[in-house]
Amino acid sequence: MKKLSALLTSTMLLAVPAIAAETQPRPDQLAFRDLYRELVETNTTLSSGSCTLAAERMAARLKAAGLPDSQLTLFATPENPKEGGLVAVYPGTSKSAKPILLVAHIDVVEAKREDWERDPFKMVEENGYFYGRGTADDKAQAAVWVDTLIRFHKEGYKPKRTVKIALTCGEETNGAFNGVEWLAANKRDLIDAEFALNEGGGGDSDGKGHVIGQSVQVGEKTFANFRLETRNPGGHSSAPVPANAIYQLSRALTKVGEYDFPVEMTDTTRRFFAEAGAARGDATGKAMIALSKNLADKDAEAVVNKDPFLHSNLRTTCVATLLDGGHAANALPQRAGANINCRIFPGHSIESIKDELAKVIDDTGVTITQLPPKRPAPPAPPLDPKIIGPMQKLVDTYWPGLKVIPSMANGYTDATFLGAVGIPTYGIPGMWGDSDGNGAHGLNERMEVRSVYVGRDYMFDLVKAYADKP
Repeated sequence: MKKLSALLTSTMLLAVPAIAAETQPRPDQLAFRDLYRELVETNTTLSSGSCTLAAERMAARLKAAGLPDSQLTLFATPENPKEGGLVAVYPGTSKSAKPILLVAHIDVVEAKREDWERDPFKMVEENGYFYGRGTADDKAQAAVWVDTLIRFHKEGYKPKRTVKIALTCGEETNGAFNGVEWLAANKRDLIDAEFALNEGGGGDSDGKGHVIGQSVQVGEKTFANFRLETRNPGGHSSAPVPANAIYQLSRALTKVGEYDFPVEMTDTTRRFFAEAGAARGDATGKAMIALSKNLADKDAEAVVNKDPFLHSNLRTTCVATLLDGGHAANALPQRAGANINCRIFPGHSIESIKDELAKVIDDTGVTITQLPPKRPAPPAPPLDPKIIGPMQKLVDTYWPGLKVIPSMANGYTDATFLGAVGIPTYGIPGMWGDSDGNGAHGLNERMEVRSVYVGRDYMFDLVKAYADKP
């Protein structure tokens, strides 16, 4: 889950009560809860879990609901037998309308039992929350997608547009097998769609029972790591020389640390700065509005740059994250190196950022090597009214008075791989989180029970809205 929880919680001034969930869950909510529980309680960590097992269990749910084998595709590779996934297809009646794709990753971040208050792989309902690894990131959404097809079948629903779901592994671990990447490269026709719905958007609460914002993620940065390295013959530490590999590297790192990449905006970030800025009503908000109108406003930029998220949302960023050097305490260093992690603004290639770093460092003795994995750098998807409109219309019903604010993620999701093969992907509104991030990637991960149940209904209605009107 890559959201703007902390920022939006601090910016939205209008608090709107969420649609109240019933005191007692409806029978269909209880059935969904059981599906959600099974998915959460299936360990899908890279170290000891199995996405393949989770995918098989979700396929069994769909088959038990009546979907035929012909509509279910389980996949895994011989090299990664536990990192498989599932694609399910619910056919539409129109021969001309392109499908929509509902994507969610079912792998989760590692979780140690001794660090958690509760067993991370047992879903516990307590104090109005569901606790467990993956409850927020991203198994609630994955469970809703499976549940949506089950509800379609039970209703005898016949959409005009074909609806597909893809539950995949590998989003949480760089360099591991990635199911979306594999599908895009090997089964493109299976996941072909006009657009996809993904994680990354969603709502934010004030922690007191009010939903205060809903966002749609439209675009994200590209991820890249570079290794800076300096080398030197070295020698005895008793006779220092000016040419020192560590000093040379440190000078390069200082230049990188002091460099700000140019300010940029997409249509999405321009709208975000204007609308989120208006909601704030403070000095930062006024500066956000000013920048949305004039990127050359240096006074406004200086104000906005004080906020780390906003600073990063305006540009490519590169930061040193790892450092190594030397080989002995009594020897001059023969080698020094550092990892530079870059989050690249849409529209720039990884190679162009490597070239820019070389210009900033301006030292041919510092080598710059792009490290695997190499991610694609797709353009941001369009702010298409056909996509955003139904989201806002349903938000008007579920949370009257709230506006769906488009945002760009400073991080990245599996949307990277879909966008690269021509499937624009949007992180949708719906479920909401707390300002502390709900423990996603951390300890005691949780989702508010009302958020899951109400968000489930919103997401179901949203899929139907797209499926009914191609």
